[in-house]
Amino acid sequence: MKNLQKEAIHVLNNNWKDGFSIPCANLYPFQWFWDSGLIAIGFAHFDMKKAEAEIETLLDAQWENGFIPHIIFHTDSDSYFPGPDFHRSDLHPESSKKYKSTGMTQPPVTGFVLEELYRISSNKEATLNFLKTVIDKVYFNHEYFYKNRDPKGEGLVYIYHNWESGTDNSPIWDDIWDTMNPPEYTFERRDTTHVDASQRPSKREYDHYLYIIDIAKEHNYNDEKIAELSPFLVQDPLFNSMLIKSNESLIKIYQLIGGHDEKVKQLQKWQEKSITNFNKKLFDEELGVYVHYDLRNENPLRYISSSSFSPLYANIPSKEQASSLVKVMMDKFGNENQYLCASFDPTNERFNPKKYWRGPVWINLNWILFNGLSQYGFKDIAQRVKQDTIEILENNGFYEYFDSRKEIHDTGKAGYGGNNFSWSAALLIDLLNR
Repeated sequence: MKNLQKEAIHVLNNNWKDGFSIPCANLYPFQWFWDSGLIAIGFAHFDMKKAEAEIETLLDAQWENGFIPHIIFHTDSDSYFPGPDFHRSDLHPESSKKYKSTGMTQPPVTGFVLEELYRISSNKEATLNFLKTVIDKVYFNHEYFYKNRDPKGEGLVYIYHNWESGTDNSPIWDDIWDTMNPPEYTFERRDTTHVDASQRPSKREYDHYLYIIDIAKEHNYNDEKIAELSPFLVQDPLFNSMLIKSNESLIKIYQLIGGHDEKVKQLQKWQEKSITNFNKKLFDEELGVYVHYDLRNENPLRYISSSSFSPLYANIPSKEQASSLVKVMMDKFGNENQYLCASFDPTNERFNPKKYWRGPVWINLNWILFNGLSQYGFKDIAQRVKQDTIEILENNGFYEYFDSRKEIHDTGKAGYGGNNFSWSAALLIDLLNR
């Protein structure tokens, strides 16, 4: 284990770029929102200065309305498409003047990441002093979501692009692509020059992705217009769980700091409404799990994915709902030939164990599930998730995602996507130190 941790530290130090981390070389040469947060958790175990810098650099790119973009283009690089010239964040009047970025966001993990830094820290006073300097920016980001991304006032925020979900090409979105017919775009993919195309989204899927961005750009990334016109408008259980968990963490940190009663009250109000409506609207009694809701077409997207279990981490389910989630997870995802936890239902015809978010295991979701299962007292299954994660990384190295079928791991070639991937390394360090 010591060697594995050493290798993980080496991966993180190698992907460090003077103030922020890249997810991995070549494939992802910029700073990504939720990657940065999760990477900071790994750094906190051996280099708190870098963990803090990671968060500061991310928040430095915050827009004047509280929005934080999903990619910040710190450098010019033509190894990634679509780059800053396609995204044109400058179209939004309140976008960062300092950094080029996308006009999309990602699951808002920063709130709970701040709490994790405090938990891990060996100098609590110094870390709390750091948190005082950044927490208001994270609160401002949450305020942005509830003000601009919740058109029905339900406490459930929408995403307008599959990239905002973090689960880019999930089979869940197939139903939405069926409602659309975007133009054929001409462009040169960069990802498929670094990684086998069979592990990545298809060209036609990319047409849909680019078309949604074009609609947003046409309206200068105006949230109201996007809510009115985007063909993709979804309430995502993973995204909302990360926001709710981060609310919970901000409340705890503000109470530690003291003197922020108004903000604490506001966070508690958001929590109450969000959790109530999350359980009312996104829990599917028949399937026994949480599902995504298509706000554009007003219908639930009734598929089971690793995102379906993520509310455990945010303390959203009742005890009965939690038991139901775990039963479905073990029945469908947990047989002895499978590593936990595949990103999509292995019993569904759309399952593909090699293709990005259509079936492979992802370390970040495993980390979320390990913590959620532990909180609800499912210690044995949490332990299995942890052991599966360690075994996967020992067998294959620090890849971006992994085949969920155990027999493929005997070949030592069950790791896919980018190699020396930062959050795989960072979250392994955290799991080993639990």
